[in-house]
Amino acid sequence: MKRFLSSCLAVLALAACGEQVGPAGTGRASEPADLVIRNARIWTGVPGAPWAAALAIRGEHIAAVGASGEIDPLIGAGTEVIDSPRGLVLPGFIDSHVHLLSSGFELSSIQLRDARTPDEFARRIGDFAATLAPGEWVEGGSWDHQNWGGELPQRSWIDPATPDKPVFVMRLDGHMALANSKALALAGIDRSTPDIAGGEIVRDAEGEPTGILKDNAMERVLQALPDPTALQQDEALERAMDYLLEQGVTTVHTMGDDWSEWEVLRRAHQQGRLRMRVYAVVPIADWQRLATETEARGHGDDRLRIGGLKGFMDGSLGSHTAAFFEPYDDSPDDRGLLVTAPEQMHEWAMAADAAGLQLLIHAIGDRANAALLDIFAAAADRNGARDRRFRIEHAQHLRLQEIERIAALGVIPSMQPYHAADDGRWAESVIGAERSRYTYAFRSLIDAGARPAFGSDWSVAPASPILGIHAALTRQTLDGAHPGGWVPEEKISIEEALTAYTRNGAYASFEENRKGSLAAGLLADVVILDRDITAMAVDEVRDARVVRTIVAGKTQFRRD
Repeated sequence: MKRFLSSCLAVLALAACGEQVGPAGTGRASEPADLVIRNARIWTGVPGAPWAAALAIRGEHIAAVGASGEIDPLIGAGTEVIDSPRGLVLPGFIDSHVHLLSSGFELSSIQLRDARTPDEFARRIGDFAATLAPGEWVEGGSWDHQNWGGELPQRSWIDPATPDKPVFVMRLDGHMALANSKALALAGIDRSTPDIAGGEIVRDAEGEPTGILKDNAMERVLQALPDPTALQQDEALERAMDYLLEQGVTTVHTMGDDWSEWEVLRRAHQQGRLRMRVYAVVPIADWQRLATETEARGHGDDRLRIGGLKGFMDGSLGSHTAAFFEPYDDSPDDRGLLVTAPEQMHEWAMAADAAGLQLLIHAIGDRANAALLDIFAAAADRNGARDRRFRIEHAQHLRLQEIERIAALGVIPSMQPYHAADDGRWAESVIGAERSRYTYAFRSLIDAGARPAFGSDWSVAPASPILGIHAALTRQTLDGAHPGGWVPEEKISIEEALTAYTRNGAYASFEENRKGSLAAGLLADVVILDRDITAMAVDEVRDARVVRTIVAGKTQFRRD
């Protein structure tokens, strides 16, 4: 569904969003602070000075960071004081890859992620459909066919329970979906429908669609879906913010498939309802529109910014649509597919980069990553030197030569460590051990000199930096089969993981001089955990909980 895929952003009006460059000076050095945290263990994220005991916040900025004795003079009659918190104080987490609005919708939709059998999968859909009015769509889902051994679901499983209600439920990666017969009919898809470039209509032995649609083949059903109302969109955004703030996330980079979500974000910002920070990304095919809007109105302010362009080279490993040089081990005639032809991506990238826009391109398989790096190198060569910060979204399956090129070109690998814990359960069965060696290659990328920015890909995975950090430290898989870590050579340290979720996330949106660390003059985005995850066994990190989330000096989440 439009609202259950990548979150959507639109540049309609940026007049209320003025550009800001460089950290704002706090001034009034001797005036009392609004909030002081003291006698604490604070990881600042500042290179060379990573630890402090106290900090003061005045207004929306950090006024001072240092020893408790240095900060105490800033405590006044009206200062809120948090004294000796038990856990760890951190810069606010930055999730560098989410699908914001669609994930908010999914929080209230059918849940299939943990369905363990085909019968349970079908029963949940039938039970949910029974609560809806005739003709109302069943959407969302986030199912995973690996839970029951890898057999793809079929419309025949769910048709008997959904004769009058269209069903379109996504695999958790968003690159494959199951439609029932009602939904296929509304979309005009039948056995005579031709194959679609960059996608696949899966068919049975008789040539009939099974209901499984991959990547670009999903578009016809997406077009048949009803658009949500403005109220439904606003409510989805509120649910999404509630969830993210509870996880300690103070900034998200949200990936957009079209422009409609921008209106929701802009409306929330104008009405003072945007309780966290958002860096908005729109489709690369619309680069001219974004160039025109940002040239006329700027990129936004500290609460809501826009400036990135999202594109797709290929699909996903779980859908067998990630593009590889060699065939899948379990499908000898299948090398995946390219969602966008390299020639088309090259044309868009050359023009968008020349316009000064940031490129954030999805690439999963080694062939897709290699082709994308060729395009990035060509754009930099043609358009000349500048601080462009190209991003590969996922950078999932690499060869050693791609790792070295990412570092040499200064490309940011925007990665989601929880995926290693999830996909590691079954990845070797489809691409083998050799290709898995540089899968989610956090250690190799950092050692090569790259600056990975971490995120979740929510709702593909939970938007929990704590779970992501645990996955990066341990590389333990969700099934418990790798207690010592899947591809353990790629483990990283706690401070490297924290950096990827804070300072590197800010760097990935050109905002490292505004946030991502705890230093005087930077924005007061702060998270307090209930325990010090830098001083415990890595296996226990996942048990940490956020007790307070502060955005712009204001508490937006507090755990009782």
